Amino acid sequence: MTAQDTTIPTGTDLLEEINRLRKERNAVILAHYYQRPEIQDLADFVGDSLELSRKAAATDADVIAFCGVKFMADTAKILSPEKIVVLPDMDAGCSLEDSCPPEKFRKFREQHPDHIALTYINCSTEVKALS
Repeated sequence: MTAQDTTIPTGTDLLEEINRLRKERNAVILAHYYQRPEIQDLADFVGDSLELSRKAAATDADVIAFCGVKFMADTAKILSPEKIVVLPDMDAGCSLEDSCPPEKFRKFREQHPDHIALTYINCSTEVKALS
């Protein structure tokens, strides 16, 4: 089930429902700076990708709703493996992440085994693992 598949009952106040679920599931909402103001307003924390992942690790919440892109949610999960991390839009991507496909990076690493690779936070989990 995705966020897009969820049906909100008619007559339900969306903010009330979000707050009810946040409490019921012991969840926090993290929103990246580039999210719309409406999303930032309901978030528990607003910040950049690394700062938000650190907030996810520091919180006592069981569920992290990450309003951002895939690598951000993945980083939060790496730092908080015991927590449930959800990404409302699984198609949300990052052009920086897309510019370094894991297959190409793997070939580069194979061609240059003696080089040290440093990976930026915006890379995919697969690329981070190859670094």
